[in-house]
Amino acid sequence: MEISGRKAIVIGATGLVGSLLVHSLLRQPEYGMVRILVRKRLELEHPQLEQYVVDWDQLGDAKDLFHHMDDLYCCLGTTIKKAGSQENFRKVDLHYPVEAAKLAKEQGVSQMLVISSMGANAGSRVFYSRTKGEMEEALSSVRFRSLHIFRPSLILGDRGEKRFGEQLAAHLMTFMDRWMRGKAAKYRAIHASTIARAMINMALVRAQGDHVYSNEVIHAIGTENS
Repeated sequence: MEISGRKAIVIGATGLVGSLLVHSLLRQPEYGMVRILVRKRLELEHPQLEQYVVDWDQLGDAKDLFHHMDDLYCCLGTTIKKAGSQENFRKVDLHYPVEAAKLAKEQGVSQMLVISSMGANAGSRVFYSRTKGEMEEALSSVRFRSLHIFRPSLILGDRGEKRFGEQLAAHLMTFMDRWMRGKAAKYRAIHASTIARAMINMALVRAQGDHVYSNEVIHAIGTENS
């Protein structure tokens, strides 16, 4: 059956930003299909939604799922605590996104949009920031027609799980938001829905080349009127 409109494939669809992104994409008239790759099917039904359960350690077996798609959205991400080790963290935050990007490029996907992190730097002494920086460099080397990298600060929203440290930081940063102006503005916490809107807004622009969006820019381009 011929699909009218753009076709998006989403990895990391079960996370905070990813789940909001999927719902937003399904409301976008520009998209005729949204395909998500998951470990376990979501309790979500929509005529334009396709769900595929994949083994992330054997992602190459699912390479055909990237065929004839337009945009790859990557919202994969975890924590050291949840991953259980630095090795497992690098799998989720580095290896899986890069493997998906390579498969997507081979199958003709022209545009990728990915969530990284403020402070991402492949040369950083901080493991988290270094891993995110290595991911960015690896994705850039894939050479998509358009690559959009989003570097948010602390992400706000209902994760459906308790992370005491993040909850405390979120409350503090939300309280301090009104005073975070000027140079401090780049550290403002950002809601997951704002990131999701920013990703879709930039995907629809389809600007060629590699683009990196800082936290304050994501705030600006992720507003309802962008």
